[in-house]
Amino acid sequence: MSRNTLITEPLQIPPLETVQGHILHDQKRFPGASGEFSWLLSGITLATKMIQAKIRRAGLTDILGATDDVNPQGEVQQKLDVYANQVILQCLSFRESIGILASEENERPLTLPQRTGQGKYAVIFDPLDGSSNIDVNVSVGTTFSVLRRPETSSNDDVASWLLQPGCKQVAAGYVVYGSSTMLVYSVGNGVHGFTLDPAIGSYILSHPNIRIPEQGKYYSLNEANLADSPAGYTRFVERLRSGGLGQRYSSRYIGSMVADFHRTLLKGGIFLYPPTTEHPDGKLRLLYEANPVAFIAEQAGGLATDGTQRILDLQPTSVHQRTPLIVGSPVEMAEVERCLRATGGTSS
Repeated sequence: MSRNTLITEPLQIPPLETVQGHILHDQKRFPGASGEFSWLLSGITLATKMIQAKIRRAGLTDILGATDDVNPQGEVQQKLDVYANQVILQCLSFRESIGILASEENERPLTLPQRTGQGKYAVIFDPLDGSSNIDVNVSVGTTFSVLRRPETSSNDDVASWLLQPGCKQVAAGYVVYGSSTMLVYSVGNGVHGFTLDPAIGSYILSHPNIRIPEQGKYYSLNEANLADSPAGYTRFVERLRSGGLGQRYSSRYIGSMVADFHRTLLKGGIFLYPPTTEHPDGKLRLLYEANPVAFIAEQAGGLATDGTQRILDLQPTSVHQRTPLIVGSPVEMAEVERCLRATGGTSS
């Protein structure tokens, strides 16, 4: 072909599916939503774009390090914790369908009295999971859970809105801020991943219909605390190391729950945060850490328990309630349950 020959055929450019387009499609599962649900989730995507932009410049601006404040969990707040929390609260408080917001960084939920009679949803979130790793440039994340107001509850009955078991979630997900920024979410019909394209400022579908592998080759937990955990966990880890499940496993532990779970979701294996003598009730928060992760895991074909029962069946008693968490592929989950039963339970 001559270099001067004109190309008359149109370029075949594959369509890009944005997260907003995907949300609008999923919204069909919510009769009468009239765009409210997609508008709600757009607030989350907007906030996470602002957070990732701040994280990208963390070493160039005065946003690293700790503040002088402590959150309701007794943890020293990082500057980015405060920023991320404020951004999410601001972005979501303008969504008319939201009546209640609850965050790891706030002792009490935020009610939006101007929404009396029209708020349909409560959003519970951890604005920046693993924020203590920011100063050393390790991946961190945001987790969120969306609950619908029970039909029998009054508008000002905060407890009935928030203290629902995880199986009542209408949507849940997380954003991991790593080598790329990725949003993973589900509204109960599978799990989909979207990667933020900084060139156009949109989350683009990159991982449709994520399924966790039946078995992986990695396990993830803080082994420094293993001696202070119930004996069943030690037995399970020994089984993994010795090839008891047909192969020898490698240990991978980042220390940011979102990042550790994200690898487990894509590569298979298991993530464990067992109870210890110091934290007999576990350390992760049920409503805005364990529940979203468990919802995603089950929608992708995995399992999540507290060592005794399904995470999504736990009845919360407080907003900041803690729980142990075991989540992962079916093969590893079956084995850890067997090891815990064989050693007499999960008590430290």
